[in-house]
Amino acid sequence: MVLLDPAFAFLYQLGDAFAFLVLAACGLAVVFGMMGVINLAHGEFIMCGAYVTVATTRAGLPLPLGILAGALVAGAIGMVLERLVIRHLYGRPLDTIVATWGVSLAATQGMLILLGSSMPGVGTPLGSFSLGSYSYSTYRVVLMLAALAVLAGLYLAFNATRFGTLARATIQVPHMAEALGVDTRKVYALTFGIGAALAGLTGGLYAPTMTIVPTMGTTFIMEAFVTVVVGGADIFLGTAPAALVLGAVRAVLTSWQGQLFGQIGLLVAVILVIRVLPRGISGLILRERA
Repeated sequence: MVLLDPAFAFLYQLGDAFAFLVLAACGLAVVFGMMGVINLAHGEFIMCGAYVTVATTRAGLPLPLGILAGALVAGAIGMVLERLVIRHLYGRPLDTIVATWGVSLAATQGMLILLGSSMPGVGTPLGSFSLGSYSYSTYRVVLMLAALAVLAGLYLAFNATRFGTLARATIQVPHMAEALGVDTRKVYALTFGIGAALAGLTGGLYAPTMTIVPTMGTTFIMEAFVTVVVGGADIFLGTAPAALVLGAVRAVLTSWQGQLFGQIGLLVAVILVIRVLPRGISGLILRERA
């Protein structure tokens, strides 16, 4: 049991880091990896999901339904944003950076003006369990399972459904898809909405574990971008391995020297991986397959 305690503690920390990176990155991977849109407002969609989750839960809705409401509201706002702003900027990545950065600033300041600097939270549910001399949050285990479920759901949505086929065709060869009768504008809007909804889901899932403030999206945005960049263009081949590698680095260094060294090690690992694998982990996997 003496040896089991630190081993389980490390695995728990690894699973927690993996879940955080996967959930933070999945929505961005859909928008950036599949659509080529660099969405700097990704953190604000996460913040939106958290605020809606907390508001609906405090109004009497069960937490799972509050999380679902947060995802749906973020997805709806994402589709509106795609229609009004993003749709006119496809193929212009630098312009999407400026536009979504502006949306990010407006959303953060707007929430600060409307709702103040913070919002009362809902508390972490499910309590904790003990193993040996350590105590662990049960809800963190739920987050790990949620990350795996999101990965599986995304894979099925984009590989086993008609919408997934149309989405991949539209994103890869949009002119041919449109010539065959596909409503590419609708596909783009739905795909961007899915990315925004995944961000809102992340915010809702992590809302019980965090302080609810307008700038909370910045907690996720750096890890989301580095995970997507390390994973590469293919979200199904890249996101999970990238999250596992970066999560392992972060867990090892955090358990050794603390949270700050974990963050530094994460960034150093990203620099090394990009230097060795400029197309990310998925690029290496696809090259090996070829």
